[in-house]
Amino acid sequence: MAYDEDLANRIRELVGGEPDVTEKRMFGGLAFLVGGNMSVAASGQGGLMVRVDHEDTDALLAKPHARPFEMRGHEMRGWLRVDPEGLQTKRQLAPWVTRGVAYARSLPVKR
Repeated sequence: MAYDEDLANRIRELVGGEPDVTEKRMFGGLAFLVGGNMSVAASGQGGLMVRVDHEDTDALLAKPHARPFEMRGHEMRGWLRVDPEGLQTKRQLAPWVTRGVAYARSLPVKR
């Protein structure tokens, strides 16, 4: 499954004013990197991948449409998947993008 182009465009609108944001195809989707660190991605499996603080993972999983991100059968703390049903409006999408960008910005810049 290809990533959702509409979702990618909606993410672009939200991060357009952010400095040092780049796009890169990753994990079958389109990732948005801040300072070289992944923040969010329009997932190739549908929905949004969000990078968050490890400490916040459990609390964020209680939010509607959020679930653990799994890679090769292993749950990855600090990464979430948000189902498309939870991203239908800007009001739903923006907090996830803001959180992912803020976390990526808190990390050391990669070059």
